[in-house]
This record gives sequence, structure tokens and C-alpha cells, in this order.
Amino acid sequence: MVPFVLQIFGAVGLISYLSFKNGQKAVNNLAEQLIDRSSDVVNEHLNSYLSVPQKLGQINASAIRQGLLDVRDGEATGKYFWEQMQAYDLTFIGIGLVTGEGFGAIRYDGKTVTIDDWKSQLPDSARTYATNDQGDRLSVVGRYSYNHFTESWYTAPLKAGKPTWAKVYVWNSPYGPYLAASAGRPIYNSQNQLLGVVDADIHLLKLSDFLRSLDISKSGQVFIVERDGNLIANAGTEKPFRNSNNEVQRLQAINSPNSTIQTIAKYIQSFNGFQSINQDTDFQVEVQGERYFVDVRPWQDQYGLDWLVVTGVPENTFMAQINANTRTTIVLCFGALTVASVLGVFTSRWIARPILRLNRASEAMAAGDLEQAVEVSNIQELNTLSRSFNHMAGRLRELFTALEHGKEELEDRVEERTAELKNTLAELQRTQAQVVQSEKMSSLGQLVAGVAHEINNPVNFIHGNLTHVQDYTEDLVEFIQLYQQGYPHPTPEIQTAAEEMDLEFLQADLPKMLASMKLGTERIRQIILSLRNFSRMDEAEFKAVDIHEGIDSTLLILQHRIKARSDRPEVEVVKDYAQLPLVECYAGQLNQVFMNILVNSLDAMDEKHAKCTDQEMKDNPNRIAIRTSMMEAEWVEVAIADNGVGIAQAVQRRIFDPFFTTKALGKGTGMGMSISYQIITEKHNGKLECSSTPGEGTEFRIRIPLYAIDIHKKI
Repeated sequence: MVPFVLQIFGAVGLISYLSFKNGQKAVNNLAEQLIDRSSDVVNEHLNSYLSVPQKLGQINASAIRQGLLDVRDGEATGKYFWEQMQAYDLTFIGIGLVTGEGFGAIRYDGKTVTIDDWKSQLPDSARTYATNDQGDRLSVVGRYSYNHFTESWYTAPLKAGKPTWAKVYVWNSPYGPYLAASAGRPIYNSQNQLLGVVDADIHLLKLSDFLRSLDISKSGQVFIVERDGNLIANAGTEKPFRNSNNEVQRLQAINSPNSTIQTIAKYIQSFNGFQSINQDTDFQVEVQGERYFVDVRPWQDQYGLDWLVVTGVPENTFMAQINANTRTTIVLCFGALTVASVLGVFTSRWIARPILRLNRASEAMAAGDLEQAVEVSNIQELNTLSRSFNHMAGRLRELFTALEHGKEELEDRVEERTAELKNTLAELQRTQAQVVQSEKMSSLGQLVAGVAHEINNPVNFIHGNLTHVQDYTEDLVEFIQLYQQGYPHPTPEIQTAAEEMDLEFLQADLPKMLASMKLGTERIRQIILSLRNFSRMDEAEFKAVDIHEGIDSTLLILQHRIKARSDRPEVEVVKDYAQLPLVECYAGQLNQVFMNILVNSLDAMDEKHAKCTDQEMKDNPNRIAIRTSMMEAEWVEVAIADNGVGIAQAVQRRIFDPFFTTKALGKGTGMGMSISYQIITEKHNGKLECSSTPGEGTEFRIRIPLYAIDIHKKI
């Protein structure tokens, strides 16, 4: 019994030790998962909460540029901002004009919205008006001096020349101090003249309210800090600023009255400071004798905000239950040791049972159950018999297992060959479709290039001679006028002939007719140039080209689909081209991708038009938006969006599959988007993505490397 008890005791001790170590490991994993999940929640909230001012600024700037909002009408503009304040949880929405005037809606007390109106003449240039439930001004409730030319919300966007965040500021208002950030952007009229800056301020103290609502904040600490160490928000009750002698100042994290925030901030400051953290960083730190798990994660947006989200959770939050479970495990293990020791006493009484077990195993094997094994006994005769029995049972199991394995292996081979045949067939279909499409595009390109070349010669001849014809005509008209001045009294025959041919009208209309003919030939030359650019017959290999030229050529070829028809108005094409260098690509194949996407967009809008009334089309006209931009200095992105019928989620997953189409029979082959996807991903090693909302529209995003050498590196 002594070896038996020692073995059980060793097993119990090992289980207890492993349980403790696994508990510690589980604590670390759980802490990391909880902190990461909390940081993700904070990041998602920041993305959502801080995107509102910028989006609202974009809406207002677009309304002003399109003439929907007349900034010269201060009363209407102020009421417009007042109505927006009812829909958005902001502290201020306003506009500052280059003339020194401005209008805005503001919540001084955090609840009531008033309208502010200021002029350029100081002092007492501003007025605060109380409003009724409709946003109409009632009476002046405040006067003060205000000059937005000195305010950062006005100067920062003008200095940057683009939408940006001004410096976070704290203001001691009559209703109490608050922390806010201003999202401003320059505004222009339809002639691209600067009008001023439109601004939207957001209350940052509400971020602290959100952090306090997190479950992790009940035991840990979450705070947001700028790169210079100033606090933005924290989960504690302390404010991220201090009020001294009625003067409000920003508070550094290392000076926070919250000891946890102060200790974590000082620890970060001691390791190269807040500026050095550029990625998710985890560490552990002692706070008042207790160990904390800390996660520091950068958060940035495209308008200039650069913050750090810091999450700290004490180890005791997780270890309390783990320690209790460990103690319970040890008690249960010792209980199991006691029970096992008692049961071991009775094992000596079971020596006579091997014969019974051998008998039952023989009967089970005879019934077909081969999973039988008899334990070896200390009795020599029974030991030999048990070994022989186990050897026989093992051999039988091996034979049956070998048969079963052979059957499974044969089935696997059949499935593998079937899968190979399916893949080969699919690859053959795809290759066949590619060859057919390539031949079609090659033939079409040769036809377009040939026709353009043949038309170009006579058109150039006509266009070149029109200049000389115009000069000769002007000389003849001038000669006739001189002749009329020298002989003011022509003979009756000449007078009759001049009246019959309407000489005065001919002299006035003939130059106009020649100018019109010259304009027509110039238009034909432009169309021919676009056809030649689109066909790109001389650019079969990689070549640096202007992709804007390819897009414009494709749009010109599709002009018959874009212009107004009797059954629908013209499709609006909005271009937002960035300054791009020449891109090394297969120009002709890239133009084919533009053509496929634009044709699908026009088809989607025609389908939408068939389902909409005239009033609905007037309220939401057909529109295609084309945007180009640089991505990470080495990639170019082309986004083509429409407001057609959109694509269902189930269809989006198959849109790039060969032979898949949602069009009626005879209107689509299902290969356009599949080939476009292969041109972008395989020929250019880029990306082609689709995002769509049914009923609202679809956007295709094309990303390709700027240089051909980048493609070779990727491959």
C-alpha cells in the first residue's frame, strides 16, 4: 500500500501545482482579453463620437458650395444651425466669414440652444438671442466682444488649407467649465472663392461619462491623454482640468489627483514619454503596492487628432476568484487522496476476479466486440493466458482496422480525384472566358484604333484647311465692304443680285458658319483622341500613364449613356481627382476595368429609374462619383460610387465569380467583373473591393501599386 499511496500523493501534488500555474496563466490571458476588449470599445466610441463634427462640417460646406445655404442671410443661417443643434449633441455649430461677420448656435448651459450673431466692428460686436421652439429669435439676452480672426477654430483650418481639428481648449463659461474640441474646415462658393470657416465643437467631458459607464471602470481605470501629456477624459470622478482662482487650466496626467492615473502616467513618462508610443503596448506596474495590468493604445483620425487610450486593471480583480478556486481544488485533491487510499485496501480482495474478467472478455469477443483487453495478473498461469488473449485481440483489431483504413483511403482518393476534376473544369472555363474576352477586347481595340486613325486623317485635313478658308472668306468680305464704300451706288443688276442672295446676312453669317464648322471638327478630333487613348493599342506592356486620362476617355465613350434622354435626366458625374503621378500599369486593361464598372453603375441607375417616380428621381438624381487618391505613398486608389439600386449582401459575396450575373438573359455574360478582378489582382497585384447598401448605391475601390517594381516585389 505504501507505493500506491505515494503515487497518489505525488499525482495530487502535481495537479495542485499545475492548477495554480494554470490559474496565473489564465489571469494574464483574461486580463489581456478584457483590456483589449475595453480598448476596442473605447476606440469604436471615439471613432463614432468624434466623426460627427467633421461629417456635419462636410455637410454644411457642401450645402454652402452648392448654394443651398446662403451665408449672406445671417438670420436663416443661424436658424439652420439651430435646427442642426436639435439633432446633434454638440456645444457649438457656426461659421466665421472672411468679412469678420459670423453666426452660430450654442449650448452655453449644455441644454438650451441660443443663436449668436457677431459683426466685424468692435467692441460689443456679438449678440446672443433667445429662441422659441421653432428656432426664431426672440430677444437679446447677452452682449459681448468677439473677433473670430484670433480664434484657433478659425485660424487652424485656414493655415492647414483643409479640414482639421483645432487645439483642445477649456473654457470657464458662466454655467461652469467644460472641455471641448473644434472641427473646422474652409468653405468656398461655387466659383471656388474662400468664404470663411465652418465649425462644430464637441463636448469632451462626455467622454469621461462614457468611460465611467464601462464595466472595467468599476475596478480599473481608463483614461485618454494627448501626446503632450494633457488629460482628455478619465473614468474617475476627477475632472481633466483644475480651477484655480476662477481660472481653468488643462491638467497633465502626471499631476492627476487620481493616484492610479498619476502612477501609470509617470511610468509611461519614464520610458521616452507619450510621444514614443506608436503601437499597442502592454506592461505591468505597481500602484500603491498592487500590481496593475496596463494597455496603451494609440488612437488617431485623418483630421489631426493623436491621442493615447490607457487602460489599467488591478490583478486582484482576477486573482480573488482564482485563489478561491485553487484552494477548493487542493481540498478536493486531498479528499480524493483519502478516498483512493481507502479503496486501495480492498484491491487485495479482487485477486480472484481476473478469471471472471477473462470469461466476460471471451464472450464479448465471440459476440463481435473486438475492443477487449484483459489486465495482466500476478498469477503466472493466468498471466500467460491473459497475454495470449490480449495478443489475439490486438491482432484481430489490427486486421479490421487495416480493412477500414483501406476503405477510407480508397474513398479519400475518389474524393480527391473528383475535386481535382472539378477544379480543372472550373479553371478551364475561366481560362476560356479570359481568352474569349481578351480576343474581343483586342479586336475591339484594333477596330477602334483603325477607325480612329482613318477618320483622323480627313478630319485633320478639313480642320487644317478651315483656318485658311476662314482667312480667305474674311478677305473677300473685307474686299466687298471696301467695294461698297468705293461704289456706294451699284447698278440695278448688282443691287437686285445682292437682295436676292441677302448679301448682308451672308456677310454676317458666313464667319459664324465657318467658326461652327471649326468647333465641330475640333470636337471630332477630341473624340478620336479619346478613342485612341481608350484602345491603348501601343501600350501592351507596363507603361507610366495618367489614369485620369483613361477615366476621362472612358466617360467620353459612354457619353451616350450619361447624357439626358427622353425618359430620364442626365447622369451627374462628380470628379474628385487628387494630384497623382504617372502610374505604371497595363493601360488598356485598366481602361477595360473602368469601362466594366461604369457600365454596371449606369445599368444599376437605369434599373433604379424604372422603379422610381419622377418626383423621386428629382429629389435623388442619378449620380456617379469618381475619386482618386494616394495610399501610403506607394499605392493609388480609384473609387467609383453610384446611387443605384445597390447590391444585396448575398450577391456581393459572388460578384467576382465567373459567369455569375444578376442581369436578364442576353444582357450580361457574368464575366465583366470576374475579368476586372483578375486584371487588378493578378496583372497588377492590387485589390478590387465592393461595398454596397441595397437601395442606396454601390462603391468599387481599385488599389494598384504606383510602380511596376512594387508588383515584382509583392510577387
